[in-house]
Amino acid sequence: MPDLLIELFSEEIPARMQRRAADDLKAKMTDGLVEAGLTYGGAAAFSTPRRLALALEGLPAESPTVVEERKGPRVDAPEKALEGFLRGAGVSKDELEIRDEKKGQVYFAKITKPGRPAEAIVAEVLEGVIRNFPWPKAMRWGAGSLRWVRPLHSILCVLTDEAGEASVVDLEIDGIRAGNTTQGHRFMGQGRFAVTGFEDYAAKLKRDKVLLDPEERANHIWQEATNLAFAGGFEVVEDKGLLAEVAGLVEWPVALMGEIGEEFLGLPPEVLQTSMKEHQKFFSVKNPKTGRIERFITVANVETEDHGATILAGNQKVLAARLSDAKFFWENDLRVAKDGMGAWIEQLEHVTFERQLGTQAARIARIRALAQEIAPVVGADVEMADEAARVAKADLSSEMVYEFPELQGLMGRYYAEAAGLPEDVAAACEEHYSPLGPSDEVPTRLVSVAVALADKLDTLTGFWAIDQKPTGSKDPFALRRAALGVIRIVLDNGYRIKLDRFIDGQLLRHKIGLNAKKASEGEIDTLEEVLEEVADHGVFGAAFQAVLDRLKDRDGAPETGDGSLLRTVGDAVPDLSTDLLAFFHDRLKVYLRDQGIRHDVIDACLELDGGDDLALIVARARALQEVLATEEGENLVQGFKRANNILRQAEEKDGVEYSFGADVKFAEAPEEKALFAALDRAERAIAAAVKDEDFGAVMAAMAGLRAPIDAFFEAVQINTDKEIVRRNRLNLLNRIRVICLQAADLTRIEG
Repeated sequence: MPDLLIELFSEEIPARMQRRAADDLKAKMTDGLVEAGLTYGGAAAFSTPRRLALALEGLPAESPTVVEERKGPRVDAPEKALEGFLRGAGVSKDELEIRDEKKGQVYFAKITKPGRPAEAIVAEVLEGVIRNFPWPKAMRWGAGSLRWVRPLHSILCVLTDEAGEASVVDLEIDGIRAGNTTQGHRFMGQGRFAVTGFEDYAAKLKRDKVLLDPEERANHIWQEATNLAFAGGFEVVEDKGLLAEVAGLVEWPVALMGEIGEEFLGLPPEVLQTSMKEHQKFFSVKNPKTGRIERFITVANVETEDHGATILAGNQKVLAARLSDAKFFWENDLRVAKDGMGAWIEQLEHVTFERQLGTQAARIARIRALAQEIAPVVGADVEMADEAARVAKADLSSEMVYEFPELQGLMGRYYAEAAGLPEDVAAACEEHYSPLGPSDEVPTRLVSVAVALADKLDTLTGFWAIDQKPTGSKDPFALRRAALGVIRIVLDNGYRIKLDRFIDGQLLRHKIGLNAKKASEGEIDTLEEVLEEVADHGVFGAAFQAVLDRLKDRDGAPETGDGSLLRTVGDAVPDLSTDLLAFFHDRLKVYLRDQGIRHDVIDACLELDGGDDLALIVARARALQEVLATEEGENLVQGFKRANNILRQAEEKDGVEYSFGADVKFAEAPEEKALFAALDRAERAIAAAVKDEDFGAVMAAMAGLRAPIDAFFEAVQINTDKEIVRRNRLNLLNRIRVICLQAADLTRIEG
C-alpha cells in the first residue's frame, strides 16, 4: 500500500499560524481522501517557518468500486419521469430492474462507480485544499489567482509503494508543478534535492540543517538554553508561549546567551522580561542568588564561525536601545508616582472607557463608591478600599503601561509603593484585575477583594445597563470572565455576600449616569432634581456633581423637575438585576460542573432564598449531591415526585389547591399515622437546620422521610371513595412537597 508525502514550500509563514495550518492541512486532506474512498493507516503533519508537510501511511492503490442502488419511479409513471430518472442515474432502460412493492411495481437501477487510481484522487483533493486553504490572512502575487499566506514556491507530492519506488503526483497549480524535490536551510542548505518518501525526506532535511518537527525544535531550544544558563550559574525563566513562538521562527535553532547592561538591572524584572519578549523574542535568564534578570538568551537560525559572537553583539546593541526606552519610561513614571499620581488620575478624565459608559474617571468614581459599600462586608478598611479604588487605574496613564499594556496593574503596584501608599493599597492596584483565567489565584487581601469585586460588578452592571450582553460565543468585553471572577473570589474566600444589594445599587448608578450624560449634552431637560436627590443620598460622587453644576449653568435649564425620571430609572433596575443574576447562575453552573456537581442539583438549589448568596447555593448543592449519592436519597426523590405528580393531577382535576388542612385524626392506616409523625419531626428539624444553615442536617432530615413515605404509598390508596379521607391524604402529600422544597427544589432533579 502506497505512502503519501506532501510538502508546500513558501516564504516564511508567521509563527502564530504554523500549528493551525499544519492541522488544517492534515484534516482537509484526510477528509477529502476518505470522502473519495481512500482510507489510510496513519497521518502526521509538520511545520517549519518555510514549509507545511504531511505524511500519510497505508493508502490503497485505488479507491474501491462502489455499487449504488437507486430507487426510481413506478412502472406506470409518466414517460418523462422515467427519462429524467435514467438521465440522473446514467443508465439505459434495459439496465433497470423491476420490483414489487406495496404501491405497485417500481424501477430500480444499480449504478456501478469504478475505483479510481490513488494518484488522481490525491491530485484532485490537494488542488482543492491548496486553492481553498483557510489562512487567517492570505496574499495573491504575480499573475496567478492562487492566494497563500506568503508566496508559494514549490509543491512536493510523491506516492511511495511497498518496494520503495516513488512516483510524482501529476499536479499543477498556477504554474507550480508538483515534483519530488525540496530544499533545506535558506543559508546552510546545499540546494534542492530529491526524496523518495518521508523517512528519506526528514533525514535529508536534517542533513541540510532543518528540524522538521516543531516539538523537536522546541525541545532542542529549551535544552540548549537551560544548559547555557546552568553553566553560568543562572536559570531560564520558563515561558511556554515564547518557546512555541521561537520554535516557529527558526528551522535550525542555535541558542546564544548574552548580558544585560548594568545600567538596566535596576528596572523591575517584569519590565525587563516583557521588553525582551515582546521586542526581541529573548528568553529572560535569572540569577537565583539575587532574583534579578541579568542575562538573556536569543535563538539564532544559523551556525557561524565565531560561534554567534557577531549575532550577540548586534542583539545586545538593539536590546540596549530598547531598554534605554524602558528606563526612560520608568524614571519619568516614578517622578509622577512620587508626586502622588494626581496627574495620571486627571488624564483619565479624557480617556473613554466605553462610549455610553463614559470616561475612565467616571468609572473610577463608581468603583470607589461600590468599593466603600463592599469593604465592610468583606472586612476591609473602608478608607483604604476607597484610596485603592482611586489609584487602581492610575497606571493606565503611565508611559510604561502605554508601551506595554500587559503590565497594567503590576506597574500600578510599583507606582503605589513609590508614592508611599500602604502595602494593601499597592497590592490592590495589581490584584484587583485577578482572576483573569480559571487557573489564576484569586485575591485574598481584604482591600484587594473589595476593589476587585467592585471593578467586576461595575463592568457587568454597566454593560447590562446599556444592553451589551454576551451573545452566543461572542463576549467582546469579557463579561463571562468577570462573572466567573466574582464567583471565584466569593467562594474561594468563603464570603457570605448577597449580590442583589450591590447589583441593584450599581445598576442605578449606571442608569442615572447615562441620563446625566444625556442631560449634559442637552438631550433631556428634566434631570436637575433627579441629580440633586441622588447626590443628597450619596449614590454617586464628584463626577455627577460636575454634571449637575453644568446643568445649572446651562442657558434655559429648568429650575426644577418632577422626579418622574428617577422613578423611571428605578423601575428599570429590577428587571436588569434579575437578568444579570441569571447570568451569574449560568456561570456558577459551569464552575460547579467542573467540580463534579450535577447540573440538575445546581438547578434544584438556585432559586431558594433569592439565589443571590453564592456560598449558600454551593453549600446546599454539595449537601444535596451527597444525599442523592445514597440509596435513601435516590428513593426519596422518587417518592417526592410520586407525591407531587399525584397532587398536581388531583389539583388540575378538582380545580382546587390542596395546601392545608391535613389532620392526623382522619388517618386510617398505621403507615398513614406514622407519616404524619415523621413529617412533624422532619419539619422541625429542617426548619432549625435551615436557620443554622446546616445543610448536611437539612438533607439528612429530608432523607429520613424515605422509609415512611415508601411505607405510606405501599399501604394507602390516595384516591379512596371516602372524600374526606381523600382530601386529607392529598393535603398530606402537600406537606411532603412543602417540607422537601424547604431543602431543595426536588422537581428539578432528573431521573
